[in-house]
Amino acid sequence: MKLLDRYIIRNFVEPFLMCFCGFIAIWLIIDLNDNHQDFLEAHASLKQVTGYYLTQLPSTILFSMPVGLLLALLSSLSAMSRRNEIISMLTAGRSVLRVLAPVLCIGALAAGTSLWLNWELAPHAEGIKKVAMKQIRRRKQAGEVEPVNGHLFRDRLNDRTWFVRRFLPGYSEFDDVHIMQQTPEGKITRKWYAKHAIYEASTKTWVLENGMIVDFNEAGDIESTDSFSNGVRKISGWTETPWRVSSSQLDPGNLSIPELQDYMRYNSDFPAAQLAPYRTNLADRWALPISCLIVVLVAAPLGIVYNRRGVLAGVATGIFIFFAMMLTRYLFLALGKGNRIDPTWAPWIPDIVFGSVGLVLLWFRSTNRDMPSLSLSMFKKRKSK
Repeated sequence: MKLLDRYIIRNFVEPFLMCFCGFIAIWLIIDLNDNHQDFLEAHASLKQVTGYYLTQLPSTILFSMPVGLLLALLSSLSAMSRRNEIISMLTAGRSVLRVLAPVLCIGALAAGTSLWLNWELAPHAEGIKKVAMKQIRRRKQAGEVEPVNGHLFRDRLNDRTWFVRRFLPGYSEFDDVHIMQQTPEGKITRKWYAKHAIYEASTKTWVLENGMIVDFNEAGDIESTDSFSNGVRKISGWTETPWRVSSSQLDPGNLSIPELQDYMRYNSDFPAAQLAPYRTNLADRWALPISCLIVVLVAAPLGIVYNRRGVLAGVATGIFIFFAMMLTRYLFLALGKGNRIDPTWAPWIPDIVFGSVGLVLLWFRSTNRDMPSLSLSMFKKRKSK
């Protein structure tokens, strides 16, 4: 690494750490202000509170990263511009792209880190947050799993409907199971009742305990019954797994990339409108980290200015574009989840639009052209013509 690169990185790191840590501290203060009464009423220990906030760090870091990059780049590059250091680098024969190469590499590194967090840790943090607060309020042990009661699952691929009275997420045992087999036309052909249903993953077999099997004829009347109230029945060949049966009640915003991929694979027969939130969130897991690199593409050329008036205009423009990018992202996420536009492309549209804006700004700066202006004087001139 050359001396120039080390100098630019050193000027960037200090404001980045200040902005990044400051944003996390603000979030911590706000969240503590919202939840401190619950902590006090539940007599939560320091260990519980610390564990609660440690689980939230991945999602907080994920959303703090672009803000820290934006403010740090605008601060460090505009400061170097005011001291004429950028001009000195350019007059020494360095191009704008060469000067910005270290920060572009930092943006790529930040995007990779965000992707790692968004792969599993950050999505799970939201789900853990809701469960952890319930456990603290109810004075339960941390990590204690909440049961799901009265769950209904429809397997359209095999025309089977499951009703489970109670189960624990993540476990392979269901209580009070009612399974109904139907024809493609909707006629019931067989029903299984069991006090317990246990899935053996090694053999991909369901073990039904203390129950009954009832067969129906074409008229819908009972044809035969097989009671095994004191025994078990093993059923193999079913494609349903405990995760697939329980996944229909999962929040797509709390699922990791592998879990969303499994959901799409196992539930591909679901209606498009029902799958839209899962497809949108899966695409957003990949699109969101790219925003770090886009922030660098937008902020870096705006941070390089050649006069004092340009500093304020560049900073204001950079902040405006960033908030416009965030608002546009949430808008297109909502459109994708509502199946108004293609869910696979919805999260990528803001990245494509503002990435193009960043490349245009970088081209203007690297070719030493004046940045496009939307001043009132332009409109007045056009109006006079």
